[in-house]
Amino acid sequence: MNSAAVLEDFSETVPPELHAKYERLKSVIEAFKSVLVAFSGGVDSTLVAKVALDVLTPQNVLAAVAVSSSLGDEEERFALELLREIGAPYITIGTSEVEDPRYAANPINRCYFCKEHVYGALVSAARDRGLDIVLDGFNAEDTMDFRPGRKAGRELGVRSPLHEAGFRKDDVRVLARHLGLSNWDKPQMACLSSRVEYGIQITPSILKQVDRAETALRELGFPDLRVRHHDKLARVEIERAMLPRALAQRDEIIEAVKAVGYSDVTIDPEGLRHGSMNEGLKNLG
Repeated sequence: MNSAAVLEDFSETVPPELHAKYERLKSVIEAFKSVLVAFSGGVDSTLVAKVALDVLTPQNVLAAVAVSSSLGDEEERFALELLREIGAPYITIGTSEVEDPRYAANPINRCYFCKEHVYGALVSAARDRGLDIVLDGFNAEDTMDFRPGRKAGRELGVRSPLHEAGFRKDDVRVLARHLGLSNWDKPQMACLSSRVEYGIQITPSILKQVDRAETALRELGFPDLRVRHHDKLARVEIERAMLPRALAQRDEIIEAVKAVGYSDVTIDPEGLRHGSMNEGLKNLG
């Protein structure tokens, strides 16, 4: 389906409020001559990149993937494949947040130090290439979680067009689907460090351990999950609808997670809660 047909179908099948948000989103992005999009491979940053490509043309858009130990191997491959799929020019930028002792100490504001490194690198890359601004995929619903990294972004002048246009997560997915983005229903992801209990020192080896455990469980047929790292204990969160299946495959799950070095494994009976490490912190920022 061509772009005109997609948009005609969109205007006929979605609420007027979302169409109005889409127009606001385009207006926010059109205000810049050129942009660098902080790209993670998630649906939020993909939508920002797609709309930027549509309104500014590929000559004025550059996507950037920040690569470090906190990015899973599968997530990096997926992000690059997706950028090629939507036709976005892109670069990868190595970042060294894990080497920062403030970040590695894993305090509750760890994400601030992460974004200080990542956004700082992206802002420098944009400046070096003569691009006007860095855009990220922060949306209006993200304000409900504890997001200290957001402060770093604001301090460095990063703009969040989805948030400015009032997009919630459901809005993002509906628009992404109508614009033909293949990852419109991709499970929400976060950096590997978000799996590590606050106060436990973050190291590349721990992040690799978490990544290997989650990859093994996805291979068992659980696409949306988290392996929470509590030193020798791995607490596995699997989406609630799949908990009966997970319990039926309990022995396989335990074996797979122990194979990457955990001594103890538990399946959380509450199921997957995005941002569960931040429970109790959401009013702090």
